[in-house]
Amino acid sequence: MQRHRVFLTGVGGQGTLTSTRLLALAAMDAGLDVVSGEIHGMAQRGGVVESTVLLGGFSSPKISPGEADILLGFEPLEALRALPMLRRGGCAAVNTDPIPPLSSALEREPYPALATIEAPIREWAGKAVFLPCHKLGTRAGNPQSANTALLGAACAAGMLPFDLEAMAAAIEKHLPPKIVDVNLAALRLGADSLGG
Repeated sequence: MQRHRVFLTGVGGQGTLTSTRLLALAAMDAGLDVVSGEIHGMAQRGGVVESTVLLGGFSSPKISPGEADILLGFEPLEALRALPMLRRGGCAAVNTDPIPPLSSALEREPYPALATIEAPIREWAGKAVFLPCHKLGTRAGNPQSANTALLGAACAAGMLPFDLEAMAAAIEKHLPPKIVDVNLAALRLGADSLGG
């Protein structure tokens, strides 16, 4: 069985840890061995959140630089900062809707142009997809479902060892009923965004 190391990064309030949990649960439901961990995270809104999901028989949730097979970036600049964690030729799925860090918000340093963020990720990764997750979440009915749109794109791009239907089943099974429909809609919009 193929093994996958997934590194997730974003900022507090984006649902990075919810996505970590959903990804781990979907993998377990698919019969995969899973270890997961939060590297460090300031779960309050705006703090950097990083977590890992390792699939296929790992004993530790630790990922060293250059070991991740998949990078899920819920915030574009944080995805760029986490790029050294991804092995060269790995896969990256990145939200293009920025949440500027405090230093940029206070204009101490400008937030880089999206093209400046995308170029090194495209050069490093063997496969990279970029999509406006916040906008897709808003279209689905709640911008907080943006994280699920990113998972949908990763599934549709063939980055994960299970398909979109397995992720949809995990959403139905593990999320509170009142937010299932909006997250299923966001999942599909994320997957459909790769169609061109």
